[in-house]
Amino acid sequence: MSSIIDDVKEMGTYIDRQVDIDSVASFKGNENIIKLNFKFDIQLIREALDEIKSKSEFKTVWSGFPALAMTKRKGHSADNDKDLVGRYYMRVDDSYQEIAKDELIDEAQFSELVDIFKGTYFETIHKELVARYPIGRTRILEKGSFNCNSWHRDPEPRLHIPIYTNPGALFIVNHHCTHLPADGSVYFTDTRAYHTALNGGDHPRAHLVAALAYPEYRPN
Repeated sequence: MSSIIDDVKEMGTYIDRQVDIDSVASFKGNENIIKLNFKFDIQLIREALDEIKSKSEFKTVWSGFPALAMTKRKGHSADNDKDLVGRYYMRVDDSYQEIAKDELIDEAQFSELVDIFKGTYFETIHKELVARYPIGRTRILEKGSFNCNSWHRDPEPRLHIPIYTNPGALFIVNHHCTHLPADGSVYFTDTRAYHTALNGGDHPRAHLVAALAYPEYRPN
């Protein structure tokens, strides 16, 4: 056991150091959260979303977050919970054994734009994303104040475009946590790893979230 004097000195070095309270309000990426090299007009995105919200309501799915489907499967309703929330994996108890939740659906089937998004700036965004990547289920996801998603992983990675946010809205993948500013940027998030999103601020957060329809990741 260390001595009392040594412990006091050690604690002193922690107390005397400069504390970073500024960088947490900006983006800090790593290999799991990456800002891509193109962006969209945030003002046009917000105007389009505000117009859509005046005509359509978000649906709060059973997992606890308001969602508005931007794409759907041919011949399916965009309001079905199975289309708003897909397969994910969790460790639910102290056994730490991973279990699968919800139905696994081919993300590539989500190829049709929902009618209310047609002719809006979101259609432009969707076309640009599809031209670059295999885009699957695309949704607008809201997160209310002082709210957190489950700790889980998905079969595929996701793209995030923050639309409305606040400094207390954070995204966590494995051991890395960062804020995603809403400036029109597109972020690759490797949600094949364990992750969550939280909103610790006073105002709601809204992101466009698009699944990348690559084959399901299966850990060794």
